[in-house]
Formats: sequence, C-alpha cells, structure tokens
Amino acid sequence: MDKQNNLLTLILTIGVFGILTTEMGVIGILPLIADHFQISVSKAGLLVSLFALAVAVSGPIMPLLFSGINRKKVMLLVLGIFVVGNVVSMFASSFTVLLIARVIPAIFHPIYCSLALTVAATSVSQEEAPKAVSKVILGVTAGMVLGVPITNYVASTTSLEMAMLFFAVVNAVAFIATLVFIPSMPVTERLSYGAQVSVLKKPLTWLAIATVIFIGSAISSINTFIAEYLETVTNVSGNILTLALFILGLASLIGNLVGGTLLMRNAMKTAIAFPIVLGIVHLLSLFTGKSIGPMMITILLWGILFAVGNNVSQYWITSAAPEAPDFANGLFLSCGNLGITMGTAVGGLFISGMGVQYVVLGGIVFLILSLVSILLRSYLYNPAKKQLTS
Repeated sequence: MDKQNNLLTLILTIGVFGILTTEMGVIGILPLIADHFQISVSKAGLLVSLFALAVAVSGPIMPLLFSGINRKKVMLLVLGIFVVGNVVSMFASSFTVLLIARVIPAIFHPIYCSLALTVAATSVSQEEAPKAVSKVILGVTAGMVLGVPITNYVASTTSLEMAMLFFAVVNAVAFIATLVFIPSMPVTERLSYGAQVSVLKKPLTWLAIATVIFIGSAISSINTFIAEYLETVTNVSGNILTLALFILGLASLIGNLVGGTLLMRNAMKTAIAFPIVLGIVHLLSLFTGKSIGPMMITILLWGILFAVGNNVSQYWITSAAPEAPDFANGLFLSCGNLGITMGTAVGGLFISGMGVQYVVLGGIVFLILSLVSILLRSYLYNPAKKQLTS
C-alpha cells in the first residue's frame, strides 16, 4: 500500500510540476517571445499576469464544479488541456493565439492542483497528511524555481518552439503516468456545492483566508524583486547571480520537506514561529545585504522559509475547512495568487519610495499581519482543539 501511495504522490508531483512550469517557465523567455512576435516585453508579460489572474478567479469556482466527478478523469482532462494548449503555443501564428492558448489551460489549473493536494492528503493517515502534501507542493516549488532556468536554457540553445514542446512533454508524461498507473478514483461521498460553499459562513475560514493572503504577500514582496535586490544591494551579476538564485531554489525544495515534517510534529507552534523567524531573517538582511558571503546564507534561509510558508498556508486553510477539502485547496491557490499581486505591488512601493534595500520592510508589515491573524485563531479556536493540533 505504501508503494502505491508513493507512486501516486510522485505522479501528482510530476503533474503539478508540469502545470507550474507551464505557468512560470515563460518568465525566462519573455524577451524571446517579445522579439518573435515584435511586441514589447511588458505586453509579453500578459502571458504571466493574465495566467495568474485566471488562476485567482477560477481558484474557488472550478474545483467546486468538478468536485463530484471521478478524480482520475478530471486529472486526465486537465493534463490533456495543458498538452493541447502547449502544442498550440508551439505553432501560434500570433501573440493573441498564444495568449488564448495559455489562458484557457490557466482556468483549469486550480482543478488539478487542488485535487492533487486533496488526493495526497487523503491517501495517507491524518498524521502523515502534511508530509504527503509537502511532496506535492515540492512539485509546485520545483515548477516555479526550476521551470524558469530550464525553459530559458532550452529556448536559448534550441528555439522558442522547443521550449513550448518541453512544457507539452512534461504534461504528456504526467498524462500517460496518470492513465497507466493511477486507478479509477470515483467520488464516493459527493458534497453538494452548497455544503462546500457554506464553509465561508465560518469566521475561522475567513481568518485563514486573511492569513494565507498575508503570508503570500510577505513572501512575494521579496521574492519578486530578489534578482534586482542582489544586483543593486549585493552588487552581484552574471554567474554569481545565477548561483544565488539556484541556491534560493534548492533551499526552497529542502524547505518543503522541512515544512511538512514540522507541521506533522506541531502545526500550531510551526505556524506561530514562521512569521517570527522569517521577520528576523528579513531584519538580518539589512545588515548582510551588502556582503556576498553573509547574503548567500540569508538567501539560503529565505529559500527554506518561503517554502515553509507555502506549507503553512496550505495546512492553515484546509484545517479551517476540513469538510470541503477541494474547495479549501482552491481557496488556497486563489489566495496565494492574490498574495502575489498584493505583495508585488507593496514591494514595488517600498522600492520606489525608499530604495531596493528596504523592500524587506514590506515583507515585515505582512508578517506582522499574518502573526496577528494566526494568534487570533490560536486564541479563539484552540481551546476546543479543533483540527489544530497535528
């Protein structure tokens, strides 16, 4: 049984990696796309921003609509749409066609990702669930972190079309593995749409939503501008900058596994400690920012903690609404994308108002807000011990 669960988790991780690589990998080839279609880089950026917007909007809706259908069929449908979208992208005759070929799969993105998180959690015991989920989130992180350099490398050594083919191949591998190795997964206890949406009547759910948005904002307010921070403050470029970003990526893969283990041991303590520890690292960066050696250690800590933050967010919202896991995971994806939008905007304000070095202050503001909402939940709901201890 363990082997079967491990194979299931691996396939889900590959699937999530393929979907996130399709979303984020384009960041590394925006200048090439702009050249290819004779448009500005900012217009090419719509491929990223409209994709994220589609995910944010469809996050709470689409997983709900598909929650009663056989899960294997739903996974195959979404992966199939991504394969087709990527093949169309390869042969796109205009930028508009390329945009449509990305936005349509983006609408289906939250269905697969929320389903993958739910299936991973329910395939093991309740105690093991955070660890299984952290492995799937590993696919999310790998897609976000490794997808960009891999896509950039493929496009620069071969062609733009080959980069799109790379997206299609990864999604096709997940499709075939799902078809061959994942058994039929009919939904035995179908929850009505009303029962799932009714979790929004609970103040606990809204408190969790606020926490996830604050954590997402705290992370992205730094993460979005990290290359600019290293170039301007630490004064690194070229290979050293690539190495720093690689360390960040590698650390975040480690952070996923650390986050899952810590949540399994004591979820509440992990959640409370997270904003405090990350806040301390943010403050440290004000002193380490200008020296390459100490800054590399800060980058390592950032990578680990950013990934732990994703794990905490996912656990926080699904434990607030355990009766509707698909819907809760959809909310997690939607709130995460809202956090990226908010964090990027606030980070940009701090940069233009105070300078790049002080971008961490925006992160600290959001961490304080997330700590307040975490403590509020701990104070209001902990006495009953409802789904809060691991």
